Order: sequence, then structure tokens, then C-alpha cells
Amino acid sequence: MSLRSSHIANTLIIQSLKGISKLPFPLLYALSDFLSLILQYLVGYRKKVIRNNLRKAFPEKPEQEIRRIVRAFYRHFCDISLETAKAWSMTEAEFDKRVVISGKEYLDNLYADGKSVILLGMHYNNWEWSAWSQKLLKHKYLVVYNPVRGNPMFEEYLLTMRERWGAQTIPVHKSARVILDFHNLNQPFCLALGGDQRPPTVSKYWTLFMNQEACFNSGPVKIAQRTNQPVVFLHTRKLKRGYYEMKFIPMFDSPKEHSEEEILLAYVRLMEECIREAPGYYLWSHKRWKQQRPEDYPLYL
Repeated sequence: MSLRSSHIANTLIIQSLKGISKLPFPLLYALSDFLSLILQYLVGYRKKVIRNNLRKAFPEKPEQEIRRIVRAFYRHFCDISLETAKAWSMTEAEFDKRVVISGKEYLDNLYADGKSVILLGMHYNNWEWSAWSQKLLKHKYLVVYNPVRGNPMFEEYLLTMRERWGAQTIPVHKSARVILDFHNLNQPFCLALGGDQRPPTVSKYWTLFMNQEACFNSGPVKIAQRTNQPVVFLHTRKLKRGYYEMKFIPMFDSPKEHSEEEILLAYVRLMEECIREAPGYYLWSHKRWKQQRPEDYPLYL
């Protein structure tokens, strides 16, 4: 595709998403129901990957239950995709109505003490709406992201949406420098990181994640220990369709007093607890367990 054709295609897609953002919620979810049927039964979007992941994660579940979770996944996946588009034009009143923040008092106390926060999240429920919390938090909300390869127009669209309420987005390759700058300036920040996806290269930190051996990026833990900033887990819970609770759960007040492995394992076990509570809300469409653990790498349990 030529640059001009690519530009036209991206413009049409982005304008379509902006148009979708103006749909009232009942129509938005009617469209989501239609798209979930198309993706599952006509397109078969990553159906093999999704089913294989679920069978590995829940070997004890009968096939009927796996099929039920697959249907729930497609419905929820289309919901959060359209909810992400909807965020472009959602008002402050709409967010305030649909997103409940729990555990804010703990973060406010840390801010009063001049402490920053390492916020560990995951690709579960609607993680994109978490940027709204900047309106309610005293900390500067920093969102680390992986740049969209070869599509600067779409990246600009996403970043503009994520920064609507004052959050700051940071490309992952610049995150360490930006974080240290904030730390050295004594400006309390809340660094949002999602460490549940497969890292681009094989890490030395391996454990069991949903009954499968999986490696994790040690970057978030290393940042927490280097700055000794409290580690908090973000649990986004779906209250009902289009309504979420974002709960900040304290994990470690002083990371330097704990090993990297201890922090990592606590994070993984919290993720598993959330996923098992409602498995259809997790992002099962990525190949999480593609990598194999080298024989000389330990498995932390």
C-alpha cells in the first residue's frame, strides 16, 4: 500500500471511530453484539489461539464451560473495543457515572508523604478507561505504552484519547529516563504498567501463570526497588455492562525490603485471582505461552 493510500485508509478508520464514539450507549452495545457474532462465527478471529489458551489455563473445565467462556470473551472484547472508541467523546459526567474509584485514600496519603506509586495492572476488563482516574488522583498519572509500529496517525489518535484528562503517555523505550526525571524532581507520580503480556525477549523471571510456565519483564519490579516507591495493584472489576470499579490494592510499601521474585510472584497471583473470578474478561487472544523456558533458568514458585 502506498503512503497516500495508507493515509487515506487511516483517516477513514479514525474518522469512523470518532463517529462511533458519538453513538449513545444502547446503540453502541447493539453494535457490539452484532460484531461479536461476526468475529466469532464468520471471521473466527483468533479462535484457535483463544481456545488453546483457555484449555491450558483451565484444564479442569469441561469443553462446554470453555465454549461458554469463549462466547463471553468475544462479547466482552467487542464491548471494550467500542468503549475505547467511545472514550474519545465521553464527557466528565459520563465517566464519573460509569467508573468508580476505590482505594484513593491510600494513594492520597502516599502523595501527602511525597511518595510516588508503581501501579501494576493487566489486560483485564476495560484498562483504557483507567486514564480517567487522573481527574481524581493527586499523583501525576504516567501511562507506559508500546508505540504503534508503522502507523503514527493511529498512535496519535490513541495518545490524544489517553491524555484527554491530564494523564501523560510514555513510550516504553523512554520510560526509565522519564521516571527518574520525575523521581529526581520529587514530583510524585503514579506509573501505570501492564506486565501480563509476553515480553518481546525471553526474561530470566519465570513462574507458573494460569497453570503454564511464563516469563515476565522484570522492569516494573526493578523500577520499584530502585526508587523504593510503593507497589500497588490495579484491579478493574466489571460491575455491569459499561460500568467498572477501579480498585487500588496496596502490595508493598517498601519494595527494597523484598526480593524481586517476591514482588513478581505476588503480582502474578493477584492477576490469577482476578482472572479466575471472571475469565471471560481477560485478553485471551494473544499468544502468552509461546516462549519456552531455557533449562538453566529457574522456575520461581
